[in-house]
Amino acid sequence: MRRIVLTAVAAALLAPAAAHAADPGRWTETGRTTTPIYYYQGMASDPARRLFFNGVYSGLYRTDPMLGETARTDDVIPPDVHAREQYNHTGDIAWDAREGGRVILPMECYYPQAAPGQDDPSNTCRTGSFAVADPETLQWRYYVKIDPAVMAKAMWVAVSPDGKLAWTGIGKDLFAFSMDDITAANAAPAGPAIKPVRVLKNARPPSGVTGAAFFRGRFYVAGQDAPEGFQVWSIDLDTGARTLEIERQIVGESEGIDFVDALGGTLHWMIQPYNTSGPPTYGPSNGTILNFVPKGEAIPPGAGPAAKPAKISLSASPRHVRSGRSVRMKFTARARVAGSLGPVSGAKVVFSGGSAETDAKGRATITVKPGGSGVQRARASRSGLRPGKANIRVMPRR
Repeated sequence: MRRIVLTAVAAALLAPAAAHAADPGRWTETGRTTTPIYYYQGMASDPARRLFFNGVYSGLYRTDPMLGETARTDDVIPPDVHAREQYNHTGDIAWDAREGGRVILPMECYYPQAAPGQDDPSNTCRTGSFAVADPETLQWRYYVKIDPAVMAKAMWVAVSPDGKLAWTGIGKDLFAFSMDDITAANAAPAGPAIKPVRVLKNARPPSGVTGAAFFRGRFYVAGQDAPEGFQVWSIDLDTGARTLEIERQIVGESEGIDFVDALGGTLHWMIQPYNTSGPPTYGPSNGTILNFVPKGEAIPPGAGPAAKPAKISLSASPRHVRSGRSVRMKFTARARVAGSLGPVSGAKVVFSGGSAETDAKGRATITVKPGGSGVQRARASRSGLRPGKANIRVMPRR
């Protein structure tokens, strides 16, 4: 799974976004949901349709079915675990019904500036764990270490429908761990390192795995490494047989996947902006969830309306200008995402024949000489968001 370096997002604006690839047509996209950038790595849901997100590295967040945030912690990993294990990163998460409900966090360390010399130099600790967090308080409960001879890190986790197995993987193989082993009795650092109870060899699809979840008894994984584009596959865990479900050409980064009747769909695939290829398909300063339903099926009644991208709110200064006189206009673009109003970078602002792109703070400056008189509109637009406008009154020449 690739990692995010936030300062690299804006630097990746090099080429136009690609078009759709040859999708197999098994799912219908119902909408795209804009998310805060820190809802980055993974997504999970409980029977009450509460949504859980994590990222950029170690935050944990909970929302209602329409992304109204109800709880958050910006670092779920306790200081002693940071110090002891060097863990600083959680991957795609899962919800589990045991212990009155819990969020399962796949743990690893990721230090991109680490010295080279091994196959994965950023993974300095060379161990992985399954951690358990409380879904109400979002506080850490305990963690259980994975035998490092089996897995040197844990990047994603999916709990089987019967609640008996925690599936994850590394390399080309998939591993199933018994949920009976992920208990406080085995908690680290004193507890034993657990081993998988089942291994499915060479089951990883060509697109890799950045996130996984179960739907109608079948195992689904998302990834981005296939030459054909970003893909979602379903896998028969009895035979290892794979079926391509979704394919897209996207500039960005594939992350977690989840199934829940929310956000105007059933299947939800997280797409993030970081990449080294070009301008992110859905914008550089926010995450995006692609929402789908199975082909031929309607949006479930409990899923709410089809998701809409957030709308840009554009402000201008000054609001009154004189016709025929050169003026330096300052614009600020913002958008409300998950209940919070934040800056919109990379938006194109156009007014009176001039244009500029907003910076990381959502600001742009245009020097123009407006003509005519009356109310004239400035417009701001960016992929992944609905456009916004601001009215400027142009007064007649003196």
